[in-house]
Amino acid sequence: MVQAARQVLEGRTDPQSVPFPYLLRLATEAAARACHEWIGRGDKMQADRAAVDAMRAVLDMLPFRGVVVIGEGEKDEAPALYRGEVLGAAAGEPQYDIAVDPLEGTSYLAKGLTNAMAAISIAPRGALFDPGPCFYMEKFAAPGEARGEIDPSWSTERKLRRLAECLGKRVRDLTVYVLEKPRHERLVREIYEAGARVALYPAGDVAGAIMAALPNSGIDALMGTGGTPEGILAATAIRALGGTFFGRLDPQLAGEKARVAEAGLDTQRWYRLEELVRSPDVLFCATGITTGLLFEGVACDARTYRTQTLLVSGLSRERQLLTTWAPRI
Repeated sequence: MVQAARQVLEGRTDPQSVPFPYLLRLATEAAARACHEWIGRGDKMQADRAAVDAMRAVLDMLPFRGVVVIGEGEKDEAPALYRGEVLGAAAGEPQYDIAVDPLEGTSYLAKGLTNAMAAISIAPRGALFDPGPCFYMEKFAAPGEARGEIDPSWSTERKLRRLAECLGKRVRDLTVYVLEKPRHERLVREIYEAGARVALYPAGDVAGAIMAALPNSGIDALMGTGGTPEGILAATAIRALGGTFFGRLDPQLAGEKARVAEAGLDTQRWYRLEELVRSPDVLFCATGITTGLLFEGVACDARTYRTQTLLVSGLSRERQLLTTWAPRI
């Protein structure tokens, strides 16, 4: 199947003969391989540029037509995969919304740290929430057992107590994924005071949110503020997995706050998962770049690249964790 997918890009196979998820993974795998060379080299701009160029080159060859709703932009100073860009080789009006992060964890990949990935989601046109100029989002993610049972505006202690009840656990047995940021000092203290454990990571809240939605992953919830693109990407995966997710726009920068206010966006409201991703017909695809909780990163020798990719389909609720060995060319 992987060989057939690659033959589509070479024009030797009918695109209709290959399931679209297998084509989509070519884009995330290409991005992951392209920025592997930049792991731990201290140059996040070169790493991001390599990932963007590789992913865009593949997406522009695929037999679909979509518009980037969540992507690179002013914050990343990126020349491609920006909001509003139309991608794909098919003709006509865009039929899909695209959420993309060709290098999630840019700064931390440059330091050689964990949980960096290349990720993309595709949904029917108009299905994905557009956060406008807001770069940051507060998030709450948890397993499907908590759906309809938790109000995200509750206190940290009350949310964790109810989550524990939903999961049939004690609060002391819960583990909450939190990004290790100064803004989360109070949140971390509240989690400790509630009696739960904290898994602190410098990056990777897409991985953390997905882990929270997966059964028996060792992560029971994700809490705290991270990037808005990462929030929408995580929401698409969690919609497909049947998990629990809420998001609240939470601008952090002075200029960002001014633009969000000018756009009239509500920063007090918690958006439900079905408001952020308005269709169950979603595909999520992510490839690990540096090894983390969710999957292994890129590895290579003189002849071969090894990549690990997660595919999730919203309609079937199926997920696959696929390892690919590809020749170095």
